[in-house]
Amino acid sequence: MAQVPSNTILNVPNALTTARFVLSVVVFVLIPLQQYTAAMIVFVIAASTDWIDGWWARKYGQVTKLGRIFDPFVDKIIICGTFIFLAAETNSGVAPWMAVVVMGREMLVTAIRSVVEQQGGDFSAQLAGKLKMVFQCVAVVASLMALKHFQDAGSRDAALPNWLFWTLRVSVWLAVISTVYSGLEYVVAAARILGKQGS
Repeated sequence: MAQVPSNTILNVPNALTTARFVLSVVVFVLIPLQQYTAAMIVFVIAASTDWIDGWWARKYGQVTKLGRIFDPFVDKIIICGTFIFLAAETNSGVAPWMAVVVMGREMLVTAIRSVVEQQGGDFSAQLAGKLKMVFQCVAVVASLMALKHFQDAGSRDAALPNWLFWTLRVSVWLAVISTVYSGLEYVVAAARILGKQGS
């Protein structure tokens, strides 16, 4: 049975979400400064708190109304923002259009979720959405590792090790494909929910 969100503001999950928001800003500062290793470490820590705060909230019954809004908002900030900043870096493996796809999907799902939940429907995260997040995080880490390699080599045209080349290419495309697929899945699910309510 789903937990009824409380009105509590100060608890561990919300504190972790706040920390993730602050860490996302740090990542946005580090990437333009070409501090790629530091950016990668901070990003991994930030992304890890997403799993921890969700697990904590469910296990200890600390699901809140603020968390239901703030948590997905911060998730979108760190993923969309990081993709945008990586797209601005030469040979990051992330093209500008990919950042647009990621951002567009998140805006679409947010709008759909708002409509569905206003109608009283349940629009919880789907498996495809969770896998999408995993692929996006792997793509970000691989991109930052590639940028660090270019930096150490002194050239953005330096050849990447085969394992990193393929990890970057595959993870970025999996991130894009899963982003589009999960977005379409949400559209179909919303249409089904709203269709039942309208009948």
